[in-house]
Amino acid sequence: MEGRGEEEEEEEAAAGVRITPELLKASTGEFALESILLLRLRGRGIAHLGCLGDCANLEWLDLSGNAIAQLGPLAALKSLAVLNLSRNRVASLEPLGSCQNLQSLNVAGNRVSSLRQLRCLTGLRRLESLRLRDPLARLANPLCAAPAYRAALADMFPGLKAIDGERVSGRGSELYQLCRDLDGSLGRGAGPDAGTEPPRAAQPWVEAGFWEPRPPRRGSVVEEAYKQFGEVLRECRELSRRADDTIAQAERALSGRPDPSSYVF
Repeated sequence: MEGRGEEEEEEEAAAGVRITPELLKASTGEFALESILLLRLRGRGIAHLGCLGDCANLEWLDLSGNAIAQLGPLAALKSLAVLNLSRNRVASLEPLGSCQNLQSLNVAGNRVSSLRQLRCLTGLRRLESLRLRDPLARLANPLCAAPAYRAALADMFPGLKAIDGERVSGRGSELYQLCRDLDGSLGRGAGPDAGTEPPRAAQPWVEAGFWEPRPPRRGSVVEEAYKQFGEVLRECRELSRRADDTIAQAERALSGRPDPSSYVF
């Protein structure tokens, strides 16, 4: 039965779509393969990568949902940064070891069965995200059946910031781990061994009235500052009153003088 299945897959691969210059130009609208920077060939029944290696400047590539097993042409893509190979038939990732600029790799839903098949990627210094499993899409690899495979990946690739879409380092990882630990502790407390005691009513985290606004406090320094400010304000008002009186007296004195223009010589 197994041999028959392999033969059927080989026949499907032989009959699968091959990437050609015509297919690439029709998919992107570019006349020169070197001009293609972004390429999406999702669910096209592709089994052979053909001339894909001629897209020397390709940076973003989506080949998900195809029938790809061999990745040989991808070794020539030195500028490739993001690669999605989910839902294919890939078992060997060896050609990707030459993609020195690779930062994000998704191989969920393939045939990676051991950590040895991933050692070829350890030289990729820019690799930050590696996905072997996608629970939402129900995709995984045989390797994911091992209970501690994520911890082993973190040890093998210390530069990774995300494994299977979950952050393991960098901003947000500490909060994520704290939430996981809290969920785990709550889950253990709610198990069958937690006893038959009925749940108690939820208690507030803080004392009653904690969030009520409180009257502002004034320290001795603030009180002294307010006192000095009041004294200065009173002095300013007194000076303003005296100035108004002086101006009024001057205006009365000037109004009593004869107009010089009325003198006749």
